[in-house]
Amino acid sequence: MGMALVAGSKIGYYNGNPATLTEDCQLLRPTIFPSVPRLYTRIYSTIKQKFGALKGCTAWIANKGVQSKTQALLATAATTNSCYDMLVFNKLKALLGGQVEYMVTGSAPIDMEVLNFMKVCFCCPLMEGYGLTESSGATTLTASNDPVAGHVGGPLGCTKLRLKSVPEMNYNITDKPYPRGEVMIKGANVTAGYFKAEKLTADAFDNEGWFCTGDIGRVYPNGSLAIVDRVKNIFKLSHGEYIAPEKLENVFVLAPLVAQVFIHGDSDKNSIVGIVAPEEGPLRHWAKENNKTDDISVLVNDPDVIKAVKDQMMALAIQNKFTGLEKCNEITLTADPFSVENDILTPTFKLKRHVAREVYKNEIAKMY
Repeated sequence: MGMALVAGSKIGYYNGNPATLTEDCQLLRPTIFPSVPRLYTRIYSTIKQKFGALKGCTAWIANKGVQSKTQALLATAATTNSCYDMLVFNKLKALLGGQVEYMVTGSAPIDMEVLNFMKVCFCCPLMEGYGLTESSGATTLTASNDPVAGHVGGPLGCTKLRLKSVPEMNYNITDKPYPRGEVMIKGANVTAGYFKAEKLTADAFDNEGWFCTGDIGRVYPNGSLAIVDRVKNIFKLSHGEYIAPEKLENVFVLAPLVAQVFIHGDSDKNSIVGIVAPEEGPLRHWAKENNKTDDISVLVNDPDVIKAVKDQMMALAIQNKFTGLEKCNEITLTADPFSVENDILTPTFKLKRHVAREVYKNEIAKMY
């Protein structure tokens, strides 16, 4: 937003309701569309569901278009195809106003499949950035012509970046084939410290003035960075194994029936559990096919629904080669989505884990 102001660009704001975002885009017709992984994942799930409902020749053309454009994307970073765009993807592009030239994502990791699918469907680059409030926003950003996903690009010109080993988590700068460790940053865009908080400032910087981000990164030979873990957002189970909940949540949320998920574990327990807010549209569709009520508050307590959600999550865990400790065997469904209003999400839609633990402490206790 700061860059848009400097450049004299017009800035449009949606009305705050993600369900009517496409209607806002019809009015605003943005050329640059910044958003967060949670929203991109929801759009991805909706489009995948619509593609899955297609039949015959229409389905063949849509699937062939996705396949062909994905191959070109991975080879040359191409996001357009005159034939398939005319037949299929221009209709999808119109959902965001039809004028989007660049999309940007940040604030949390995004799944590579979602990232590439969005590029294909909306016929434009989707650049992933990484940064913090302490770095005045972006620290790294992918190039629009980079065909490789799964990283957040290289550092901006104003930023220096290095890694620090975190041996207790088995992340070391000597790791092969790529060095790994906590991401440390320095530069004109990095804060000098926290206002009237000397101890907090001292804890956040090392003795050479490098800011400790708390994020675990992996650096590739071309200088690009991938965020692979979080120093603070991990927990240890009774086996002594560390679990990175964000990595699991970013996969489980791809299940058609899952809108949001909170993964929890304790050092005195031998398994993880999950609180899941279901995706209402797909859940109502499932309920209709299975002769169930369409009342969400009733469905979240239905054993058949819980099993269906759990089965989808387990299938994703197997597909992504999760270990036994990373598979969520016990879940509780909630009819109330995580939101900024109920204080479980930050304004940038990040999960407040300490709040979620307190809100769902009774449900967590029952699952154990």
